[in-house]
Amino acid sequence: MESATEGISKLGINGDFASSVPNLHKNLSLLSPDQIELAKMLVEMGQSHLFSHWPESGVDDGEKKAFFDQVARLNSSYPGGLASYIKTARGLLADSKTGKNPFDGFTPSVPTGENLSYGDETFMKFEEAGVKEAQNAAFVLVAGGLGERLGYNGIKVALPRETTTGACFLQHYIENVLALQEASCKVTGGQSKRDIPFAIMTSDDTHARTMQLLESNSYFGMKPAQIKLLKQEKVACLEDNDARLALDPQNKFRIQTKPHGHGDVHALLYSSGVLEEWQRVGVRWVLFFQDTNGLLFKAIPASLGVSATKGYHVNSLSVPRKAKEAIGGIAKLTHTDGRSMVINVEYNQLDPLLRATGNPDGDVNCETGYSPFPGNINQLIMELGPYLEELKKTGGAIKEFVNPKYKDASKTAFKSSTRLECMMQDYPKTLPSSARVGFTVMDAWVAYAPVKNNPEDAAKVPKGNPYHSATSGEMAVYRANSLILRKAGVQVEDPVKQEFNGQEVEVWPRVVWKPKWGLTYADVKKKVAGSSSISLKSTLALKGRNIFIENISLDGALVVESHDEAEVKVGGSVKNKGWAIEKVDYKDTSVPEELRIRGFRFQQAEQLEKQYTEPGKFELKA
Repeated sequence: MESATEGISKLGINGDFASSVPNLHKNLSLLSPDQIELAKMLVEMGQSHLFSHWPESGVDDGEKKAFFDQVARLNSSYPGGLASYIKTARGLLADSKTGKNPFDGFTPSVPTGENLSYGDETFMKFEEAGVKEAQNAAFVLVAGGLGERLGYNGIKVALPRETTTGACFLQHYIENVLALQEASCKVTGGQSKRDIPFAIMTSDDTHARTMQLLESNSYFGMKPAQIKLLKQEKVACLEDNDARLALDPQNKFRIQTKPHGHGDVHALLYSSGVLEEWQRVGVRWVLFFQDTNGLLFKAIPASLGVSATKGYHVNSLSVPRKAKEAIGGIAKLTHTDGRSMVINVEYNQLDPLLRATGNPDGDVNCETGYSPFPGNINQLIMELGPYLEELKKTGGAIKEFVNPKYKDASKTAFKSSTRLECMMQDYPKTLPSSARVGFTVMDAWVAYAPVKNNPEDAAKVPKGNPYHSATSGEMAVYRANSLILRKAGVQVEDPVKQEFNGQEVEVWPRVVWKPKWGLTYADVKKKVAGSSSISLKSTLALKGRNIFIENISLDGALVVESHDEAEVKVGGSVKNKGWAIEKVDYKDTSVPEELRIRGFRFQQAEQLEKQYTEPGKFELKA
C-alpha cells in the first residue's frame, strides 16, 4: 500500500496545501487513482470542507469509499462533470446576489405559430398529416415525480386518469401511442410497420415502481422492446454563495442531493445513445410530454402535423393564456446585438420585461380576450436531426437557474441548501437564430388539464382560475369528450356546476372511450351517425375499435366492449338508473387515496353492459 506522501504527489499539490487538508492527507492510501483525481478536483474547486470531519485511516473507511462512489456518480452524470457544475453555480449565485436580470438587453415580441380550432377543416388537415407522420415519431414521457404534492403516495403515472374505467395515466399514454402506430401504418398502406419507440425518464423515486407497473400489466399491450427507461440522477446541493457543496444532514460522508429538473431529459437521451439509435431506424420527430395531462393526446396528431407541414425544428404545444395568468408565455426575444430566440418566459418575468421595453401596460389581453403570448404547457416536438446536432455541441446541457432562499437582505446565507435547476422547455436558449422554432395553440379544453395540486391547495385557487387537481383533471376528460361528441352531431345535455373538495367544477355526462375508438376527430365523426342524445346523468364507456353510435337515446349507464374484429352498431333507447356521483371527503382515510383526492366516487346502481368477444357484425338495439 502506498504512503500518504506518494498519494499527495499524485495529487500534484505541494506540502503546504497538503497541510491545509490534513484529514484527506491521512486517508489518501485508501483511494484508487481515479478517486485521487476526484479528490484533487474537489480540493481545487474549493471543497476541502467536505473532509474536515474525516477520522484517521482505519475508521469509517467503507463510508469514505462510498463518499467517492457518490462523487463519481455526480461527476459522470453531469455534462462537463462536477467542476463544471460548481463553476456554473458560482456564476449563477453571483448573478442572483446582485439581482442580475437574465433578459437584460432583450425585447419580447410574439413569435410565429399556428392557432388551431378543434374540429374545423384546417385542424383536420393537420391531424391527418400528423397521423401519417406518426410512424416517424418517438415519444418521451417525463415521469420523475411522485404524487406526494397531490396527496397520493404512488407514482403519478399510476394514478387513474379517470375513475369510470380506472385506466391509469401510463396505460392511457401507451394505448394512444399504439393507436397512433396502427393508424399511421394503415394510412400509409401498411408500408411501414415500425413500432413507435417510447422512452420514460424516471428518477430514484419512481424507477422501480414504474418498471413494476409496466411488468405487472404486461406493458399495457406494448412490446417491452419498445420501451426504454432512463433514470435521472440528482445533483449536489450548495450551502452558500461560494458554491460549497452541502453535506447530507443525515450522513456526514454523503453530499446532499436534490432533483435537477426535467431539463435533464436532453442530456439523458443524448448520453444514453438513444437518439442516435432512433435516428438509425428512421425516427424524425421526438415528442416530449409530462406525466399527468389527461387531454394531451387529443392535441398531439394535429401538433405533429403542424411540425411536419411547417418544418419546425422545435414546436411548443401551447394553450391560450390570459394576461398575467400564472403560466409561462411563449415569446420571441431579440437582443440589442441582433441574436434572437423563441422560448418560454415565466409569467412573473414577462410582464416586467414588456413594461421595460416600450409596453407601459405590460402583458395585456388583445382583441381575442387572451394575451398574444400563448401559454407554455411543456409539451415539445423536436425534429430529431437538428436536435441531435445541437446536443452534440452541448452534451444536452440546458441553461440552468438557481433559486436560493436567503435568510435576509444581505443575501449571504441561505435558509436551506439550494441547487442548480434546469427546465426541458429552455432547450431553445442555445439555438442559433436560424433555428425554426414555432408553436401550436389549441384550446385548453382539448389540450391541457394537468393533475398537480392536492385538494387543500386547489381549494385556495382564486375563483375562475384552473384548479389543476385530480378533481378538475377527471372532469376535464368528460367535458372534452362530451364537447367532441357535440361537434360530431350528438345532443349532449348541458353540464351543471357542483363542488367537490372545495372546488366548483362543471359536471358533464361521464363519456370515455379507448384511444383506438376515437384517436382523431375524423375517427369520432365516422362512428357517429343519425340523431343521438346523451342525458346529464349518463355514463358512456366505449372499449372497442369498431363501435358505431347511431340514433341512440342514452339516459343511464352503457358500457360496450368489443373484439378488434367485431363491428357493433349501437342504437335505440337505453334507460336505467345509471351511476350516481357520491361526494367523498378527502380527509376520510377509509376511502382509497385516488378517490379521496377527487372528492367523489361512482355508485354503480344500474347499467347496460355488453361484450363482443368474437369477430363479426353485431347490433345492440335497446
